[in-house]
Amino acid sequence: MFGNPFAALSISIPPAIMQAYVIVMALLVVAGTLFDIVHKRSATYFFDNWRRFKGKAERPVGAGEMVSLAVQTAIVDVMASGEFCNARRRVTHLLTMYGFIIYVVTTIMLVFAYATPATPAPPAVAALWYVGMLMVCLGGYWFWFFIRVDVAAEGNSPFRFVRADLFIVALLLSATFGLIWAWAQASGSALWSYVFLALYLIATTVLFGSIPWSKFSHMFFKPAAALEKRVAEANGTMSNLPPPADAPSNFGGGLKHARHY
Repeated sequence: MFGNPFAALSISIPPAIMQAYVIVMALLVVAGTLFDIVHKRSATYFFDNWRRFKGKAERPVGAGEMVSLAVQTAIVDVMASGEFCNARRRVTHLLTMYGFIIYVVTTIMLVFAYATPATPAPPAVAALWYVGMLMVCLGGYWFWFFIRVDVAAEGNSPFRFVRADLFIVALLLSATFGLIWAWAQASGSALWSYVFLALYLIATTVLFGSIPWSKFSHMFFKPAAALEKRVAEANGTMSNLPPPADAPSNFGGGLKHARHY
């Protein structure tokens, strides 16, 4: 079960094609993020904010303090998702985030370094590919069916879908179809293997190709926003960014913002 599914696939699809697909997905991420920055003027907003707060600063922030704030941002806001005050939301976010990272990294390793039966992947690497997708499914489905504000607090159907859901839905479908495809391939069911391979590729292409319309690029903007807020607080100005949406002090007014990552 924990074998490299891409090595088995190489019997019918050349590794070069699989590698080209991964490269195209990476280019879609870069192009989509740049388009999002230009179209929504996110970078302009943050740089303007940065200059404004710097001009109003009551005291300068030195290089050493800036490094310290950057490290705090990386550890607390990025690695530990400290923005989430609700413990369940933080756990689901961390499961999904680290599962996605493991999934992407191991996919690259399996496709580029161990793409054929002649180059068997270390069992730990192949196993981590499955573990990453299972973490995505556990965190993502837990969030989707039990924690989303419009489901848990507003009583809407968990199957209700809006454009803002595109990222999490595409990610969940990619991980789910990927797991089912690997299982079908390992069980020797050629027909179902190709069916779920096609669904896996469709969901994955939507995931990486829909960045201008999904929340994918937020993972790049949020660390910058968190750092900007820490610097603004350190130099005596206050950022105009709101507190965490699920913070107790902002719970009543932040419901509509708390439903997504």
